[in-house]
Amino acid sequence: QVQVVESGGGSAQAGGSLRLSCAASGSGYIRNCMSWFRQAPGKEREAVAAIYSAGGSTFYAGSVTGRFTISQGSAKNTVYLQMNSLKPEDTAMYYCAARSWCSSKWYSAQEYNYWGQGTQVTVSS
Repeated sequence: QVQVVESGGGSAQAGGSLRLSCAASGSGYIRNCMSWFRQAPGKEREAVAAIYSAGGSTFYAGSVTGRFTISQGSAKNTVYLQMNSLKPEDTAMYYCAARSWCSSKWYSAQEYNYWGQGTQVTVSS
């Protein structure tokens, strides 16, 4: 079994910054390709960013490119999401996702078999 725990959410004003943390642990097998998703009220869950640690590749949704940075932590199966220049439209529940296999479809929620409970990010104008 794998537990995924996010932290670091909260409130910020537009233009501000927040940093989210995620740690995956447990006896299950996790590959080194983890991602962040978000879901706003009344909207579908959408991919935000992904990191493939083996090659250091990162991927971002167009709406966050240049503002958000995903990075690998020093501890195994930990990732961070640095969010700068926040906008009110970034308000959502943010979820960390991990999986037992890596595929190119980092943007598809169906590719992930482990999810955290989410951490709320609220950005005010």
